[in-house]
Amino acid sequence: MSSAPAGRPVERKEVDRVTIRFAGDSGDGMQLVGTQFTNASAVLGNDVSTLPDYPAEIRAPQGSLPGVSAFQLSFASEDIFTPGDQPDVLVAMNPAALKVNLPDLPHGATIIVNDDEFNATNLRKAGYDKNPLDDDGLSGYRVHRVPITSANARALADSGLTANEIDRCKNFFALGLMFWLYDRPLEATLRTIEEKFEGKPQVREANKTTLKAGHAFAETAEMFPASFRVPPARLEPGMYRNITGNAATALGFVAASQLCGRPLFYGSYPITPASEILQDLARYKNFGVRTFQAEDEIAGIGTAIGAAYGGALGLTGTSGPGLALKGEAIGLAVMTELPLVIVNVQRAGPSTGLPTKTEQSDLLQAMFGRNGESPVAVVAPCSPGDCFHMAIEAARIAIRHMTPVIYLSDGYLGNGSEPWRIPDLESLPRFPVEFPTDPATFKPYARDEKTLARPWGIPGTPGLEHRLGGLEKANVTGMVCYDAANHDLMVKLRAEKVARIAADIPEQPVFGPSEGDVLVISWGGTYGAVRTAVQSAQRDGFRVAHAHVRYIHPMPANLGEVVKRYRRVLVPELNLGQLLFLLRARYLVDAIGLNKVAGQPFRSLEVYEKIAELCRPNN
Repeated sequence: MSSAPAGRPVERKEVDRVTIRFAGDSGDGMQLVGTQFTNASAVLGNDVSTLPDYPAEIRAPQGSLPGVSAFQLSFASEDIFTPGDQPDVLVAMNPAALKVNLPDLPHGATIIVNDDEFNATNLRKAGYDKNPLDDDGLSGYRVHRVPITSANARALADSGLTANEIDRCKNFFALGLMFWLYDRPLEATLRTIEEKFEGKPQVREANKTTLKAGHAFAETAEMFPASFRVPPARLEPGMYRNITGNAATALGFVAASQLCGRPLFYGSYPITPASEILQDLARYKNFGVRTFQAEDEIAGIGTAIGAAYGGALGLTGTSGPGLALKGEAIGLAVMTELPLVIVNVQRAGPSTGLPTKTEQSDLLQAMFGRNGESPVAVVAPCSPGDCFHMAIEAARIAIRHMTPVIYLSDGYLGNGSEPWRIPDLESLPRFPVEFPTDPATFKPYARDEKTLARPWGIPGTPGLEHRLGGLEKANVTGMVCYDAANHDLMVKLRAEKVARIAADIPEQPVFGPSEGDVLVISWGGTYGAVRTAVQSAQRDGFRVAHAHVRYIHPMPANLGEVVKRYRRVLVPELNLGQLLFLLRARYLVDAIGLNKVAGQPFRSLEVYEKIAELCRPNN
C-alpha cells in the first residue's frame, strides 16, 4: 500500500490511456458517476469507450456479491475501440465490490477503497473471514484507503439532509476524488447536477458540495504520489456527442423516418436491455414518431405490422426471448411482404437467461426462427455510433425491398457509449417512397423487375383495394391461393427477393493485407476487441486481416471470394459458433471458432492469442 510522503509536491504524469472501473452496491450510483466521468472525458476531447455492468436483480441484498454494480470506461489520447481489457484503477465502494472485481485486475493496478465500509457486517456479507486490507493479500496492488463515507458525511453535516440521504451522495465524493486524480474539470458535472436535481434543491447543493469536497480531499490529503493527464485524441473534425447504442438506434430510426418521408411507429413491450429505445423514441413526437407500449411482444409486433400496412415505417423492438414470441408475426410480415424492422438487443440466454449481460446467440433464431421458408434480411451494427447508421440501413432495405429486416444489436452495444460525430444531414441517403395510385395498373403482388419488391398499396387509396393475410397469395393478383405450383413459385420469389438485396449493399471491406495467414471474421459488438487484437497482431508482424460483417443476410457479394485468399479463417463470437455455422455452410470454408458465453465481451488479448496461435507455421 502506498501514499505520498507528507509535504512532497504531487507529480503530474502524462499517459496515453487509462481504464477505470467504478464498483459498488447497486444503490451506490456507480452508473451515474461512471457516466459523468465519461462525459467529462469526452468534453476534454478524449476518445472514450464504456462498459456498464448491471446486476440482474432489481435490488439484491445490500452489500452482497450478486448486488455489485460496475461501470468501466477507458479514455485515451488515441483512437480506441474497447473499454479496455483490464482496469488500471478499481474504485471499490465496499468489500463485495472488491471481491467481485479483484480477479479482473492486473498485477500493479491501483485500488481505491471506501475504507469505512470494510466493517464486520459488510465483510461477512462479502464472504471475507478477515479484512483483506489488513493482510498481504493485496500486496501486489497500489491500495489507497479513503474514508469516503465519513468524509462525505462531514462535508454534508450542515446540508439538512437525513443520514440516509447524505449517504446516497457519497458517489459524488468518490467522483470528485477521481476528477482530481485524472485532471478532469468539474464544470460539466456541476451543470448536470443543476439540471438533474432541479426540483430537489437540498440534494442538488449536497451533491455539488460533496463533489467539490472529494476533489479537495484528493488534492490535500497527500495520499496520491501523482496525478495524471490524458491529452485530447486526434479525432476527425466535427461536432461530437457521447452516445449509447440504444440512443443511437432510436435516433437512427427517427432519421430514417425523415429520410423516407414516412411517419415512424414503434410498437413494443419493455424488456431489458431494449427498453431504452422505447423511452428514447417517446421523446420525438415532434418528428411524427408514435410509440405504443403493448401488453406483450405479440401485440407489439402486431401493431407495427398494422402501421406498415397503413403506410408508416413500422418498427418493433425486443430482446432475446421476445424475438421468439414475435416469430409467428414475423412470418406474417414475410407473407404480406410489408416493410417492417424488428430490433433485437441481444442478451444472454436461453429463455430469460441473464437479462443484464451480453451475448450474440440469437443469430440463428434471426435467420431461421420461423415456420416455413420465410427468409428475412439481417443486419448488425458494430459500435454504439454505428447503431445510428445501421438503423437507417435497416429501414432503407425494408422499404426498398418490401421485406422484414431484423436489426441485431446486443447489450454491450446498447448500454455502451462512445464519442459520436454528428453526421451532416445532407450526407445521409434519402429513400423517398412512391405509393401506387393508378387502379388500372395496380396489382398487389406484381413485382419490380430488379428487386422483386411488390408495390406498397396504401389502404384507402381509391381502386387499390386488395387482400392481405397469412394465407398464401397468388402471384401478381394477391388472391388467396392453395395451388401447389403457385406456392412453390411464391416461396422461391420471396427467397430470391431477399437474395437480391446483396446487389444493394456494399462489398465486404477488409482491414489489412488482401491475402495472408489468417482472416478474422466478426460481427456485432465484438468489433472493437477484434479490431484491437488484429492491429496488435499486425504491429507484431503477423499476416492477419479483419473483415467485420454488418450485413449478415444476405452477406456481401464478395465475401466468398475474400475468405479464399487466407490460409485460415477465425470467427470469434459470443456464442458457440453461429456465424461459424453459416460461413461453413455457405462457403465450404474450414473456419475455426473462438467462442465465449460468459455474459461478458471478449478481451482483445483473448483474440490476439488465438491469432498468434493460428499464424504459427505448423497451424
